[in-house]
Amino acid sequence: MMFRFISLANINYLWLVPFLILIYVYDHYKRKRALLDFVHDNYLQKISSLVNIKRRRTEQVLLLLSVVFIVLALARPGWNPKAETVERRGRDVVFIIDISRSMLAEDLKPNRLERAKTEIIDTVSRLSGSRVALLEFAGTTVVKSPLTTDYAFFRSATESLSVNDISRGGTMLGDALREAMTQVLDPKEKNFKDIILITDGEDHESFPVEAAKAAGEQGVRLIIIGLGDEDQGTRIPVIDADGEKIFLTYNGEEVWTKLDAGTLREMAAVSPGGKYLNVGTGAFDLGEIYLRLIASAEKKELQGDTIMKYQELFQFFIFMAFTLLLFGYLKQEDFS
Repeated sequence: MMFRFISLANINYLWLVPFLILIYVYDHYKRKRALLDFVHDNYLQKISSLVNIKRRRTEQVLLLLSVVFIVLALARPGWNPKAETVERRGRDVVFIIDISRSMLAEDLKPNRLERAKTEIIDTVSRLSGSRVALLEFAGTTVVKSPLTTDYAFFRSATESLSVNDISRGGTMLGDALREAMTQVLDPKEKNFKDIILITDGEDHESFPVEAAKAAGEQGVRLIIIGLGDEDQGTRIPVIDADGEKIFLTYNGEEVWTKLDAGTLREMAAVSPGGKYLNVGTGAFDLGEIYLRLIASAEKKELQGDTIMKYQELFQFFIFMAFTLLLFGYLKQEDFS
């Protein structure tokens, strides 16, 4: 027979017990000092004898014990574990995010990259069984997370995204898609695959439309989120050696970045079921987009997880806490 606390972290609430003991000691000290302020020490013992110390100590001990049992109940004690297989259904969803310097543009607040990271992290809380992967790209592509259902790891990988991750500049959209197809997704699987691409659309001759078409032929649905001002564009802020905010320059002129919506629309058009969402500089809810376009789509059976399910005993500890409190109340009536 195995016994364990399922929510072991809640045991930390036992610090309340020594805290309550300190309060009781301090209360006793204050009461004694208050009596000494009014009576001589010779009379203190006679007056104290009129106070039912036994009743007070009993109440305090019973309250401390009830707190202990409540904390143990919160820790969810369990026994008699049994193996149980939990079946999962979902899709393979790959997030590809642009981390080129143009994603530092502040036409979305606080900037394009940080806004994209926030939306991806918010979406993770809405995932239900699907495997997710994360790729970052600029001049090259890096797999930050393979396909996984470890959403905590995926969230951590997303939070760590930075324009400094990749030293080679540029934006190679097509290469990022091809990397996802060859290094992350299973080419033998023709369904249940989605790529969510978040970018401002700028590309340096990596043939992204052709890459999108090839992905579609392998059964991948492409959802593209276009970020940034499509018309006027905006400058790219950077920090100089003195820690001052300046704007990126090239050959002595400030660099302006625009959303290249045309390329992104072409990519979505050649991908069966592909969608292009022109966010621009407005608000968007990637979690809602996921629920509307992916979560409701057909899912495949994924490998089930085997978990140990315990028979919980918290009810017994709650009963003991209640019994002690009730006993303390009845004893109080007896002493009164």
